Amino acid sequence: MAMLGISPNGPGEPPIAGIIGNSPAMQQVYRITRRVAPSNASVLILGETGVGKELIASAVHRLSHRSGAPFVRVNCGALSESLLESELFGHVRGAFTGAVANRAGRFEAAQGGTIFLDEINSTTLTLQVKLLRVLQEKEFERVGDTSTFSTDVRIIAASNRDLMNEVREERFREDLYWRLNVVPVEIPPLRRRREDIPALVSFFLEHYNEINDRYVVHIAPGTLEAMQDYHWPGNVRELQNYIERAVVMSETDELTLDLLPLCVTNRDVAVGTEKPIGDMNELTREVVMKGLGEADTGEGGVHSLVVDRVEKELIVQVLSACGGVQTKAAAMLGINRNTLHKKIKDYGLDDSDNGNS
Repeated sequence: MAMLGISPNGPGEPPIAGIIGNSPAMQQVYRITRRVAPSNASVLILGETGVGKELIASAVHRLSHRSGAPFVRVNCGALSESLLESELFGHVRGAFTGAVANRAGRFEAAQGGTIFLDEINSTTLTLQVKLLRVLQEKEFERVGDTSTFSTDVRIIAASNRDLMNEVREERFREDLYWRLNVVPVEIPPLRRRREDIPALVSFFLEHYNEINDRYVVHIAPGTLEAMQDYHWPGNVRELQNYIERAVVMSETDELTLDLLPLCVTNRDVAVGTEKPIGDMNELTREVVMKGLGEADTGEGGVHSLVVDRVEKELIVQVLSACGGVQTKAAAMLGINRNTLHKKIKDYGLDDSDNGNS
């Protein structure tokens, strides 16, 4: 389950059904989502891991004239290039080892509706060419076939990386970027909408009480304040994880500070809390050099650097907490194990001691 929060009534742009939060930052997301939904324009959803990009993609679909047709999700970071191509476009019998029958792909399954391509930044340049053709020509071929299929599908893509920076680094095609980025929707990280945390906590408490047959209905003094002071590098997904853990572990009807991780309650120095001065200076020097030393990087490059640094440290922390077992770490982070393995390689982390079970 993934939610952004409950839908409290309040001034300004009203929340969209199923999406939680009434902060100014979220009201801007609601405005853009409602405005773009009735069109056929491609949408690029941007935001850090765990902010709820799929919820916004689903909302765009529900509010569009395609709402009666399928909404198909594809995690591009979870599959290799060959498997992802087959998953998207389908294949014919004999196209590769194991292709024992013709198989329709996700674009065919989404006909008349919407396809959501999550982690679009994980696709290879070769596959990006084929996606560009779908966007421009509205057609594709199954793997191993010469027959052309026409498609009427709206594409919504999402990325947790700065795609313009990926273009500059020649890891993402510029023409595809502009085709996808007709209307960008940037979802704010939880630290930029801290006023939504009480509503989120209430929602998750109610949800996990129900499915675990518990009755944690009170919140001890200082607990919400501690959560609102925390940096939340894992965003809403991290908050959701901690509330579920607290409900399961609580022996009373109260959510207390001791049920939350040390990093949240400032009882230890960890990712998301105060960092040693030396480490902070190191990050500051990196940001300054990135912003001033590379004229073509710009603000997006600095933002990408900081986000990557936080994500890398979060992965290190979670892997340590899970004893190096990638399957457990991926589950805690809310991502596919293949995605986690790729991030470990991308960040140059030593995964030789990490379990793969």
